[in-house]
Amino acid sequence: MDKILIANRGEIALRIIKTCKRLGIGTIAVYSEADVDMPFVKEADEAFLLGPAQVQQSYLKADDIVEIAIRAGATAIHPGYGLLSENAEFVRKVQAAGIRFIGPDADTIDKMGDKIGSRLTMKAAGVPVVPGTDEGIATLDDAVLAAVEIGYPIMLKASAGGGGIGMVRCEDEQALSQHFQSVKTRAKAYFGDDVVFLEKFIADARHIEVQVFGDDFGNVVHMFERNCSVQRRNQKVIEESPSPHLPEEARQRLYKAAVDAAKAVSYKNAGTVEFIVDENNNLYFLEMNTRLQVEHPVTEEVTGFDLVEWQIEVVKGNKLPVVNQADIKSEGHAIEFRIYAEDPVKFMPSPGTIKTLDWGDTTGIRVDSGYVEGGKVTPFYDPLISKVIIHAATRGEAIRKSETFLSKVEIDGLKTNIPLFNKFLKSEEFRTGDYSTSVLSTWAEQQKEEITT
Repeated sequence: MDKILIANRGEIALRIIKTCKRLGIGTIAVYSEADVDMPFVKEADEAFLLGPAQVQQSYLKADDIVEIAIRAGATAIHPGYGLLSENAEFVRKVQAAGIRFIGPDADTIDKMGDKIGSRLTMKAAGVPVVPGTDEGIATLDDAVLAAVEIGYPIMLKASAGGGGIGMVRCEDEQALSQHFQSVKTRAKAYFGDDVVFLEKFIADARHIEVQVFGDDFGNVVHMFERNCSVQRRNQKVIEESPSPHLPEEARQRLYKAAVDAAKAVSYKNAGTVEFIVDENNNLYFLEMNTRLQVEHPVTEEVTGFDLVEWQIEVVKGNKLPVVNQADIKSEGHAIEFRIYAEDPVKFMPSPGTIKTLDWGDTTGIRVDSGYVEGGKVTPFYDPLISKVIIHAATRGEAIRKSETFLSKVEIDGLKTNIPLFNKFLKSEEFRTGDYSTSVLSTWAEQQKEEITT
């Protein structure tokens, strides 16, 4: 594997390039017209223009990406996260061209990408799932009947959804009636599939996920958990490992369920099994992401492993670098902050030109940034500027280190969520670690007058 095409952009493309350079592997970038001056384009050994800024005309053009890979002599394609990373048809096109795909096989992506199908697979494997429907809901009348049986509040979800898209909480029949058709329409627009289903809304829940890895030799290991409960609009903004306020007995059940889930589908490469954990530490399978996660650096910091390197080794046909679970250790505490170009109170994107970008002293701090000073955050893509990952011996030290670092970061020219983080880090809700997925929205609503934008 001497040349990898990266079918992605921004910070994740740069992060993959970094590992490839260390391993002596050549890199190929593909980019849109809006990204021509982005750092990832300049850092790659080769770069090819895909098309206009709109993702449908650039980063989602699977055939064009495969054609470029063939022309450039790529021996593998890494999809990063988002975009085509969980598109089974893209995987099939890559492999039909004689190029290796750095991720699981297409059939596994299909199976786990369908949330209804994955529910059934997990139930068969003995992994607990959230109470809900095991088939698509075709009409509003059917949805109303199912919701009564499940009990409100419920979550109305797109079976092919992801990233918080196609997901609405309904407190009663009126809300379900209001959102049913719009969720189906949104699901069709984003995922090409309007199948929806219902799940019980678990109150005061934590969103905790487990990093898993599998290879062609039947080895499956976990790399511990990440608490991803600090969210806005059902999307994560702070992740940490280990998860605070999780009894060891529940932690071990979480690991076992995640490994059982991966084994149930003979999983290969990097994957994440996501769970909802209720106030009594009952856990429920939520979904499996068949790719590298945005928050994978949290796991890299506590384990010391390079997950992209592990992905490459598996695709090369090698065993996992470590196959004995007991040899995988978690040390210290890591917290990741997703720095977005967005209004820190309204949680709305704030595109613009980054006039100043000064991270200050980054000694001992990991900053995975997709931008440099003068870069433009456009409205065409996710407004993630950077990820800041803080690692320390204890959670308390990691929080203090985070406060010191983030308070000195200077980003001018557009709004960011750093002011939100600077205040939220001081909150009792976060410091105690005893928080659920509603913590940020509830806290931010109460503190919105105090957050400086």
